[in-house]
Amino acid sequence: MSKIDTFVIVPTYNEADNLDDLLAQLLALPVNLGVVVVDDNSPDGTGQKADRWVAENPGRVYVVHRPGKLGLGTAYLAGFDKAMNELGAARIMTMDADFSHNPRYIPDMIALSQSKHVVIGSRYVPGGGSLNCAWKRIMMSRIANLIAHTFLGLKAKDATAGFRLYRREVLASIPLDEIFSSGYSFLVEMLFMCQRRGWQIGEVPILFEDRRKGTTKISRQEVYKAQYTVLRLFWRRLRRKEPRRPAIPVMND
Repeated sequence: MSKIDTFVIVPTYNEADNLDDLLAQLLALPVNLGVVVVDDNSPDGTGQKADRWVAENPGRVYVVHRPGKLGLGTAYLAGFDKAMNELGAARIMTMDADFSHNPRYIPDMIALSQSKHVVIGSRYVPGGGSLNCAWKRIMMSRIANLIAHTFLGLKAKDATAGFRLYRREVLASIPLDEIFSSGYSFLVEMLFMCQRRGWQIGEVPILFEDRRKGTTKISRQEVYKAQYTVLRLFWRRLRRKEPRRPAIPVMND
């Protein structure tokens, strides 16, 4: 097998019911990729399951164990550090462990990364949508995207999606240690910084599915944090603290 240059970051907390199926599907995809599980000391044994996958799939599955729930954003950062600095990844992906992001879309996202720096698995481009999601969740997502577009000028149709691919040069250009957001609002802040730096962003249509097993991790507190993040970034935009830079051409591997 050739050197793995694409790694998928999967943050987990109490995802023991989903982890085996997810990792099996990821490793069975017709693309050469590895997986980094970032587990926040799940009491249901998710971290121990991940360790078994590491033992059985050396060089393809890795796990980062953290002492407790430290936030989705910091889990992504831990995964970025592992994939970029230890594993030499050229492409780093993020996705949920609950099958709301189906692995079948990953080959198309990798293909689009040949012409885009950032690729989003998007609900809101032609061919995308949501399955089995409560209307309240769909409405919350629509409102969050409207706010992000209006206040931050984000152009991506699905600005709050966590199913993403970043090329290495994108993450290297962002001061990741200065990102303030730690929860789901991390996704908005990352996209804001990517767009302002001139990286080209593309979207692949996906069907977002409500989680199959387990319980949602979105809380009211996360909603408040997201509102604060948008206001903070809007103020930075007004003060030109994050200046817009010209579009950067795509350099193929």
